[in-house]
Parts: sequence; C-alpha cells; structure tokens
Amino acid sequence: MIAGLAAFAVAPSASAETAAEIDSNVDFALEKLFATVQGSRELAARARGVLVMPDVIKGGLIIGGSYGEGALRINGQTTGYYSVAAASIGYQIGVQKTSHALFFMTEAALEGFRRASGWELGADAEFTVPGDGISLGIDSTTAKSPIIAFVFAQDGLLAGASLEGAKYTRIKR
Repeated sequence: MIAGLAAFAVAPSASAETAAEIDSNVDFALEKLFATVQGSRELAARARGVLVMPDVIKGGLIIGGSYGEGALRINGQTTGYYSVAAASIGYQIGVQKTSHALFFMTEAALEGFRRASGWELGADAEFTVPGDGISLGIDSTTAKSPIIAFVFAQDGLLAGASLEGAKYTRIKR
C-alpha cells in the first residue's frame, strides 16, 4: 500500500504536457538558473547540449519516486523531449518539486545520451555537481567534466541534491 501511494504521488498525469508547455517551462527554468548561478548562461553557450527538466516531482513515504518531463536543447533549439524517473527507499516523507539541468560539455557525452534508449546518470556517464552551488567557479575538476549538473528549486540551487539513479527516456510530444 505504501509503495502504491508513493507511485501515485509522482505518477505522470493522464494529461501529459504538450510540447509547447514543456518548451515554455524549460524557458522559465533556464532563466531562473541563469539569474541564480553566475556564469551559467556562458556555460550553456559553450555546452554541446543542455537537457532541462523544469518540473520534477519527488514524493514518498518510506518508498519514494520522482518523475518529470523536459527538453534537450542544442544551439538553443529543442531537439527532443525526455522524461526522468527514479525510485528510492529510505526515510522520506512528503512531496518536493525541483528542476535540473544537465550541461553536456563534450560531443561524446551528448551523443552517448542521445543514442541510449534509457540513459542513467551515474551509471552511463560521469557528471559533476559544482560544490558550492552558488557560482560555477570552474575549477580543474569541473572544467574537465563531460557533464555538469545543476539541481534547483523556486528559491535557488539545492546543495547536496543527487541525481544518481535517475533514468532518462526519450518521449514523443
């Protein structure tokens, strides 16, 4: 029963978002990130592609899950739509809404993501979440990372947030 409640809390709605709604939410999330994280706009310009998941809902009661939909942008243009889903077990209660963006800094990282039918961050690719979460401060570790990830909410970046185990799948919109 608990697992059922957790799954229900984050299951995709019957009326999934349209492409236009996803694009609008992606635009809003990117502007929030650019306004919050110094240097993120320049990082996006240097990235080979940016995957933005603007509305990821995470919820649970001991057993939890998360789900969201977003878009991959290459040269500022949407090239595909994706879902992200994850499950978790452990002490957790409630519901949280976050956003995240993955900056693919190398062509190999971007192509690895695009070729996969179900791509898992941490298993299929190494990534870096900048340490302080406030400014990029591109250090030697971050600069060499093929993927740089930011997790943020309505009131700013979330320090210590993890994307390990999140699975991304291409969807049609």
